[in-house]
Amino acid sequence: MTLITSISGIRGTIGGSPKNNLTPIDAVRFAAAYGTYIAEQNPKPCIVIGRDARISGNMIQSLVQQTLVALGIDIIDLGLSTTPTVEMEVIRQKADGGIILTASHNPKQWNALKLLNNKGEFLNADSGSKILAIAEKGEFSFAEVDDLGQLTVVKDALEAHIDQIIKLKLVNVDAIKKRNFTVVVDAVNSSGGIAVPALLDRLGVKTIPIHCEPSGDFQHNPEPLAHHLSDLSNAVINNKADLGIAVDPDVDRLVFMNADGTLFGEEYTLVACADYVLSKTPGNTVSNLSSTRALAKVTASYGGKYTASAVGEVNVVEEMKLQNAIIGGEGNGGVILPELHYGRDALVGIALFLTHLSEKNITAVELKNSFPQFFMRKEKMVLSPQLDVDHLLKKFSKHYANEKVTTIDGVKVDFKTGWVHLRKSNTEPIVRIYAEADSEDMVDQLIKEVEKTITSDA
Repeated sequence: MTLITSISGIRGTIGGSPKNNLTPIDAVRFAAAYGTYIAEQNPKPCIVIGRDARISGNMIQSLVQQTLVALGIDIIDLGLSTTPTVEMEVIRQKADGGIILTASHNPKQWNALKLLNNKGEFLNADSGSKILAIAEKGEFSFAEVDDLGQLTVVKDALEAHIDQIIKLKLVNVDAIKKRNFTVVVDAVNSSGGIAVPALLDRLGVKTIPIHCEPSGDFQHNPEPLAHHLSDLSNAVINNKADLGIAVDPDVDRLVFMNADGTLFGEEYTLVACADYVLSKTPGNTVSNLSSTRALAKVTASYGGKYTASAVGEVNVVEEMKLQNAIIGGEGNGGVILPELHYGRDALVGIALFLTHLSEKNITAVELKNSFPQFFMRKEKMVLSPQLDVDHLLKKFSKHYANEKVTTIDGVKVDFKTGWVHLRKSNTEPIVRIYAEADSEDMVDQLIKEVEKTITSDA
């Protein structure tokens, strides 16, 4: 059982003891700390709150909302929602912040408080550290009875979100409708089961839903990886669909599946969307250090500049602003289009991808084959109390001192024909090992060499 505090939010497993898990006491403590921090900026603030469909969602939302009401903070309750919808609703409501109650791709025993600022963007490290300090101190001043906050339920947030996507000049609704797409959607029984079909309906796409009942009873591991999506693959083939779409529980990660039941590749979700956006408006792009180098190649082909940031949406967004990037995101299927908002958004990614296929009049396989082809492996090393991660990373960096080494987030080593990136996860008690190369054999060789290096006594 685990409780993790980071720039990605307060994340933990349900049950167990306080400070070791995400118990009711911890939910109240961190909600009070966040509310106290927001109230320091505005004495009568308003905060938007939404959640995914996790079994613990109602419980955690009630605890968080009523804690904030007790602090004298007004609440806009979106109920079942998506991460990008909450982010956009902060902007629409001119609120002072937002909280998304979701553990993203983590299994059902997890939940989390993902914290936003008044721009609908994730808090930076400085703000996050201040909130953690307030939580640790635990000295809160609650409102008197006449000053309690008010709770307002808003039911049209998703509709407003989709409206804004449809209005984008980059989204060609007419072209999409003419293609008469049939798409299978796997939303892992979370809020994407409502959001994705609603968007596709507006785009004139025939939708075949599987695992789209927002019950929180995840029918497979919610991380949208190939070995978790066999049901989607079978449904695409059996229904002779043009495409499959999978999203994670809070709908900020997006994966496509080809008509033959093979994955388009989560790393290529952003590449495909960027290719389309750059073809219309050349400019710069940003992704994180663990993302495919195919984005850099595609960006260069349009005369733009590619920059890599540290992992984490807040870091990508910060770098996108610095580079004036017109599109960016993360290789886990996260697409950020600043014209809409600075947040990973599977819904806008779907609209851009379908527009690209429609205007080029090609299949997903044909689109994928038009990009530089690289092969990636993503491995995990479970952390134990005995493992000194800092020592491990230093040893890894020293071993490859003669190569190009980047240490802004863990250690990344770039070779002529590939790269390897080791970093401690912000969301799970693991070390992530990512590698990419020109061939599968080269990736396997890189992974074996890395594992040998970090497990040796040298």
